[in-house]
Amino acid sequence: MTTVRIGTRGSALALAQARLVAEGLAAAGQDHAVVVIETEGDRRAPDTAWGEGAFVAAIERALLAGDVDVAVHSAKDVPTDEDPRLSIAAFLPRADPLDALVLAAGSDAGGLDALPPASRVGTDSPRRAGFLRAVRPDLAIQPLHGNVDTRLRRLDGGEVDALVLAVAGLARLGRGDRVTERLAAEIVPPAPGQGAIAVQVRAEDAPTRNAVTVLDDAPTRVAVEAERAFLRAAGGGCRAPIGALAVVDGTSVRLLGGLATEDGRTAIEAVDGSLEDVSERAGELASILASRLARMPMPPAQHRPSAHEPRTGRPQVLVTRPALQGDRLADRLRAEGLEPISVPAIAIEPVEP
Repeated sequence: MTTVRIGTRGSALALAQARLVAEGLAAAGQDHAVVVIETEGDRRAPDTAWGEGAFVAAIERALLAGDVDVAVHSAKDVPTDEDPRLSIAAFLPRADPLDALVLAAGSDAGGLDALPPASRVGTDSPRRAGFLRAVRPDLAIQPLHGNVDTRLRRLDGGEVDALVLAVAGLARLGRGDRVTERLAAEIVPPAPGQGAIAVQVRAEDAPTRNAVTVLDDAPTRVAVEAERAFLRAAGGGCRAPIGALAVVDGTSVRLLGGLATEDGRTAIEAVDGSLEDVSERAGELASILASRLARMPMPPAQHRPSAHEPRTGRPQVLVTRPALQGDRLADRLRAEGLEPISVPAIAIEPVEP
């Protein structure tokens, strides 16, 4: 029997996810071996941001080169512009897709509503930051990077007052006890694909695809593909301030989508569809929410608590693009060590027929 080589990152969370794939293959009687691959995201310093695909590209290159037979990814990290030479052969049964508020060990500050004004909340996600600002504009959102254990150490060391992390990641690392509050999807819509594990193969590799398909969970596939359809229609990638969560119930699918801007404007709504038309409904929902967000007035200019006051001295760049486009550019500028100042000067409106 051919051994299936499983390509994965070397972080504790990535290895935990690879083990789930390995256990599934073992249960099916398939020989396997885990191959650890270093990615761009692994090489960056803990306090730097990463761009879209930072944890995916190196593993995909190894897969295309034939160094591994399958690639294991967090589904939320897979870019929407997928390489046609590759295919996702399986989505494992999904874990809890929601985000969690995590407080320092021993803290009695309560949940999100109970955090004192100007509390420092650490997150590297523009999505989490945008939706948090909508409900708690008085919080100081602090960019905080690194793996889960690193962030927890920085939290317990007093660098921030709270973190927002994926419930699934904490659970897979045996850190589920650190969850202070599960954040409702209607408040902070999760990243499309969050909580799901994607198993990628070469498109022409039929034997490996057949070996891996046994792991595929149909409801998870439907849900994740619907969420990714919404993300794609909204014009975003895995780092965009866009959230989505689909729930499959028999032949029906309920899709919640959300768009956010850096200044805290949000548009969140849910639609119902079927297994057959959910991708089309996702596109319609993205268009409706983008139009709604574009028509929203900018909030009054006000001081926003910052974890980096006074300013860091980084070069500042004025971003005048529309809200969603501007937020994506701002994220890229931060990754390059610049400080974006978002002042949308135009809005894109749909043309009435």
